[in-house]
Amino acid sequence: TPHEDTPIATLDTVRVAFGAGGIGMKSLIVIAYLGVVTFVVFHVRTLIWNLREYARFKRTDAYRALRNGNGETQLMAIPLTLAMSVNASFIVGALFVPGLWSVVEYLFPVAMIAFLAIGAYALRIFIDFLSRVLTTGGFDCAKNNSFGQMLSVFAFSMVGVGLSAPAAMSHSPLTTAAATMLSLIFVVAALLFGAIMLVLGFRAMMEHAASRETTPTLWIVIPIVTVIGIALYRLNMGLAHTYDAEWHPASVFFFLSTLFAVQILFGVIGYAVMMRFGYFEHFVRGEGRSPGAFALICPGVALWVFGNFVINAGLVQLDVVEPFSLAWFVLYAPLVILLGVTIRTYFRLNAKLLAGEDADAPGAALAAE
Repeated sequence: TPHEDTPIATLDTVRVAFGAGGIGMKSLIVIAYLGVVTFVVFHVRTLIWNLREYARFKRTDAYRALRNGNGETQLMAIPLTLAMSVNASFIVGALFVPGLWSVVEYLFPVAMIAFLAIGAYALRIFIDFLSRVLTTGGFDCAKNNSFGQMLSVFAFSMVGVGLSAPAAMSHSPLTTAAATMLSLIFVVAALLFGAIMLVLGFRAMMEHAASRETTPTLWIVIPIVTVIGIALYRLNMGLAHTYDAEWHPASVFFFLSTLFAVQILFGVIGYAVMMRFGYFEHFVRGEGRSPGAFALICPGVALWVFGNFVINAGLVQLDVVEPFSLAWFVLYAPLVILLGVTIRTYFRLNAKLLAGEDADAPGAALAAE
């Protein structure tokens, strides 16, 4: 929908589009709003449930064992999800609160404080883990035969992209500069430790073979690249808008296409490994039950999101493709199919792993994972 005066669609701009649009525009807006409401409700409900189950899990021996093994970094799922929650609340505010953008400059510092608090929590978890293994050892490389350790990288990148939003959208030079510097702290942490964890994971998998149940972690690189790519794109846009440091469309296209190529590469590798293991037949369509199967969802969403950037911020801005042309729709077709498959898989896993279960069982399984 058109939003010339704001960087994202808001309730006020959507109202205008809805009033001026035909039946097609009106229908798509209704579908989009229903989608936002549906998935935000699912997100909040599952978040509350998991936090409650985690509080119970902390009182068990299994939790103490987790804190002293390779799996300690899996606690980074908490700040990762909290950062996602702030992003979700920002979207809900923009799409459902009238006039919100008129006071958005006052909200940016609040959002920055929220992301900083979550980032500090993430750093505390990760530094506890890193300082423990660097001083006492005990990291079992043989059991590190997945990209499970990359969850910490995902958490840092999610905080970084959250902090990049005020940098890109604010008209205050001070807010842009502060948000840029803070965002880069977490983006750099994600890049640095991502390189380390990537090498460690590949080495372990090549020596000991990948773990069948955790093979979806091979796709975690896809959402990490999406989030880091968006963060760097936003930071550059913030510098362009605030300090006239223009980023040439050809350079933007090259940047986005390079990252998209990385995502496609890891998508193909992960798919090939999971097919050889029979992962989809067993854990998605078959009788196998694994909370880790939910790790299939984020890559599908991430590839859809970044594909939008490649098409619109890349090819369209480079004047290679016209918006709403036949070529534009052809490029979108595989992304739409991917998103549809991802949504279907999400609801299939919900029905398989969460619906109709005893309250204790799924919570314990997810916490243990």
